[in-house]
Amino acid sequence: MGFFQRIGNGIARFMYGRNGMDQLNRALLVGYLLLSVLRSAAILWLKSRPLVLATDLLLYLSAVLLLFRMFSKNLPKRQAENQRFVSWRWRAKNRSASARARHADKDHKYFTCKHCKAICRVPVGKGKIIITCPKCGAQIQAKT
Repeated sequence: MGFFQRIGNGIARFMYGRNGMDQLNRALLVGYLLLSVLRSAAILWLKSRPLVLATDLLLYLSAVLLLFRMFSKNLPKRQAENQRFVSWRWRAKNRSASARARHADKDHKYFTCKHCKAICRVPVGKGKIIITCPKCGAQIQAKT
């Protein structure tokens, strides 16, 4: 067995039962890298001492959080945190994709119900109409 394989096996044994890298840790790592770029820009171009100190503090906190989550053995808690992050990210991504699709649809106009926040779709060019929300039954008076 080679030297590097022994090191790899040792790391695998150490990481057994630990959280490791998940989607939330990857997002924290990307945030850490972006903060370090911001810090470099603050040093080189802005020469702003308070901004450098603030980014140093944020870099330190994000590194501690990243390492804490990576080496944590409390798997159910870390998995619950990751699941909340993934579902939040999915909702944000889905919401923006839906908004783009609604904006591209030139044959329909979309209205949001004030009571239940449901999105109601009606054809364009019908004039002033009263829309009944299919979810809660509230009426919306609008111009198409």
